[in-house]
Amino acid sequence: MDYTQGTEEEKIYRAKKNMLWFGIISLTMSFAGLTSAYVISRERKDWLTDFEIPQAFYLSVLVILLSSITVHFAKKMIQKNENKTGMWLLVTTFVLGIIFVILQFRGFSEIIANGYFFTGSESSITTSFVYLVVLLHLAHVFVGLITLLVVIYNHYKLKYQNGKTLGIELAATFWHFVDVLWIYLFLFLYFVR
Repeated sequence: MDYTQGTEEEKIYRAKKNMLWFGIISLTMSFAGLTSAYVISRERKDWLTDFEIPQAFYLSVLVILLSSITVHFAKKMIQKNENKTGMWLLVTTFVLGIIFVILQFRGFSEIIANGYFFTGSESSITTSFVYLVVLLHLAHVFVGLITLLVVIYNHYKLKYQNGKTLGIELAATFWHFVDVLWIYLFLFLYFVR
């Protein structure tokens, strides 16, 4: 495909999608580096082998999967100009994102209740990694939530008309990435102890 061909709008469309994918690949490499460090650190003598994943993290997997479904159908409805349904699904995705964040902090509370801390004398390298990875993921969820708010506002202002749905497409792609990333991190923490 010749990326220099097409209208100015088509070139901008391709450039924005490519920039998003470049960012996603960079973030994937960052998390791959963190999980690699986690694997290597398991050899330490002070590594916790009996650390249990909080129950709230299990629930958060279900919530994030639901949010991925709702954002997918929101995009489809908006592309079909079914604006009310699209708006309802966008708002539902946002609410599910907030519930996900609440569950993450509930998970932190469970970890602390079990006597594991991020820093200090009661911390361990294991829990420090868990906190770091989850907080870094949460930072990206917050970016996704802000992006969803922008998309909700733009949709309310009817900016996604006549096939011009780049904003919702980019937001949905990023949200799916954040969802897949959490599922990967959860499975990694579950199986690699």
